[in-house]
Amino acid sequence: MDISIARLEAWMRDYYHKVDHDIGSSGVRDLSMAEFQSLCGFDLSELGSMVFHDSESYGGARLRAALADRWAGGDTGRMMVTHGSSEAIYLVMHLAVAPGDEVIVLDPAYQQLYDVAAWRGCRITRWRLNHDEGFAVDLAELRRLARSRPRMIVVNFPHNPTGVSITAEQQRELVEIAAEAGAWLVWDHAFGELTYASDPLPLPARWYDRCIAWGTFSKSYGLAGLRVGWCLAPPELLARMALLRDYIALYVSPVLEFLAEQAVRNADRIVARQREHALGNLRVLTGWADRLPGLVRFTPPDGGVSAFLRFPHQRDVTLSCRRLAERHRVLLVPGSCFGDAYHQYARLGFGGTSAELTAGLSCLEQVLREDAETVVPHG
Repeated sequence: MDISIARLEAWMRDYYHKVDHDIGSSGVRDLSMAEFQSLCGFDLSELGSMVFHDSESYGGARLRAALADRWAGGDTGRMMVTHGSSEAIYLVMHLAVAPGDEVIVLDPAYQQLYDVAAWRGCRITRWRLNHDEGFAVDLAELRRLARSRPRMIVVNFPHNPTGVSITAEQQRELVEIAAEAGAWLVWDHAFGELTYASDPLPLPARWYDRCIAWGTFSKSYGLAGLRVGWCLAPPELLARMALLRDYIALYVSPVLEFLAEQAVRNADRIVARQREHALGNLRVLTGWADRLPGLVRFTPPDGGVSAFLRFPHQRDVTLSCRRLAERHRVLLVPGSCFGDAYHQYARLGFGGTSAELTAGLSCLEQVLREDAETVVPHG
C-alpha cells in the first residue's frame, strides 16, 4: 500500500510560506540568531576553527553529552541525535514494531505518530480523548484497550493539537498500564518543557525501561529551522536505528550540532523566555474566545502553544481555513488534518508574535461572523 499523505505537512506546504500571519503552527516564535546568541552567550566566531568533518552516527559527542545530561542522567549510551523528531519517529516505527503488531495512539494525534506504523502493516487502535470534557484523558478506557497486549502505546503530553496534559499521578498510571501490557511506551516530548499550571512531567524512561522518548528544538525553543532533535531509547534499539539511518541520512551536520549544544546547555533560560511570551499570548487568545461564545468553543491548553478550537457555525472548516489563507493571508490548520472526525475544529497556534496573533484573530473573527450569518449551527 502507498503511505497516506501527511495532511498537516501538505497543508503547510500549500500555505505556510504564502501568508503574512501564522496562527496555525504549533511552535513558539522563532528566535533570531542575535537573540539566540544573547540568550546562550556564545559568539559565531567560535565556528571559525570548525573543520567540516563528518559527524557520528549517534550524534556528535558534545551534543550527545549535553542531551544525556538533561534527559538521560548522563548516560550517552541511551541518546541519539536526529534530524528533528521526524527522523526519530520514522526509525522507531520501522524497528520497534512489525507488521501485524497493534499500536495504540491518542486521537486526535499528529499523523506521523501512527501512519508510518500503519504503512508498515501495524494495526492502529485509537485512544480517544473526550472532546465533551475538554479533551480529557480517560485512563480507564486505555486500560480496557490495553487488555489486548499491544506492542506499543504512543502519547504526547502536552498534547498536539489540544494542549491538554496529565498529572504526575496519571502519568504513573499510564506507565503502569504499559508495563502490564508489556508494551513499548512512546513518549513524544515535543511540547513537554512548555507548561503553564504545573511543572513539566519527567520522562518515564527514568523508571520504565521499555520507554522510548524523543524531542525537538522546534516547539518550545523557537529553533524550528535548526531541524535537530533527539531520541532516548535502550542502546540495543539505538544500534538498530543507526544501521537503518546509514541508508537515509547518516548523521546530523556538525554545524547544526554546535548550535543545538548551545540550546541544550541554556535550555532553561530559553524556555523561560518563551513561556513568558506564550502566557501573554494565551491571555489574548482566551479574552478573544470569551468575547465570541456563540462562535468559538475553547478549552485553554495546559501546555504547548496550540489549542483545538471548535467552530459550531462552520459547515466546512477546511474551506474556511482556505479562505482565511487565500483572501486574508492568515494561516490556520483545519481539524481535518488530524482526522475526519474533527471537521468542525481547527488548530490555532498562539506562539508567534503578539502582533501576528492579534492580526490573525481579527481576520479569523471576520470569517466566523460572515459564516454565522449564512449557516445554521450544528447541534
